[in-house]
Amino acid sequence: MRGWWQDLTDLVLPAECGGCGRSRTVLCPECRAALSGPGASRVRPVPEPYGLPVVHAAARYADAVRAVLLAHKERGALALAAPLGAALAEAVRAGLRQVPDADAETPVLLVPVPSTRAAVRARGHDPARRIALAAAGQLRRDGLPARVVAVLRQRRAVADQAGLNSRQRLRNLAGALAVAPGGARLLREGRVVLVDDLMTTGASLAEAARAVRAAGPISYDGATTAVYTAVTREVRGEQAAGPAEREAGGMPGVPGMAGTADVIHAAVVAAPPDAFEINRN
Repeated sequence: MRGWWQDLTDLVLPAECGGCGRSRTVLCPECRAALSGPGASRVRPVPEPYGLPVVHAAARYADAVRAVLLAHKERGALALAAPLGAALAEAVRAGLRQVPDADAETPVLLVPVPSTRAAVRARGHDPARRIALAAAGQLRRDGLPARVVAVLRQRRAVADQAGLNSRQRLRNLAGALAVAPGGARLLREGRVVLVDDLMTTGASLAEAARAVRAAGPISYDGATTAVYTAVTREVRGEQAAGPAEREAGGMPGVPGMAGTADVIHAAVVAAPPDAFEINRN
């Protein structure tokens, strides 16, 4: 049986690399390079859930990256939060670079997708929130005002997502999240970026975006505005959402902005390799 002092020692001097198992290092240079990847880029799951915001990811969810995320999430390798936060920060920056005329002085509000209460109890921590805190620290060190605004709450129980396909996940999560009382005011204090450790089907991020939109229009600097505005998929000529996606919470149009919708930007550490296919010419 492990003693508490052995667990403490692993936090200070980790027994092995979270990605490959190399001894006495939090993350070896090779696995760190895999986590940073060739640079964060936009990702999109197939099929794309209705209401999913524009998402950027730092790395492909495979091999060492998958091992690092699982070590942090499921095995409590908390020392990995720092490199995971650095990767998430790069995904956040990649998204912000796509926003025209963005004010560098306006705070960036990282809104983590919350784990269920049962998952937090079982793991002993909330992985997305911990990584978000590390990412906000990295962004501040890089000169970008950023803070974590953990305003999303579970409003009802949901089934375990494992084994569910994309449509089933949408139904499972529909209406599951809400912004906490007083949270809408906090969301008006800067540029909102939903964050999570991993995007697979996009159902969690789509539900989080629905909950934020339902809290009211985003505004800052005294003017109500869409923080991130994008043409809907119908206007882009892509396949319109089906009934399940619409039941899960559609993307309401912004009054006076025909063909556009108020969307929230999102960033994740990793996404499946095929989600990066959007970047191919």
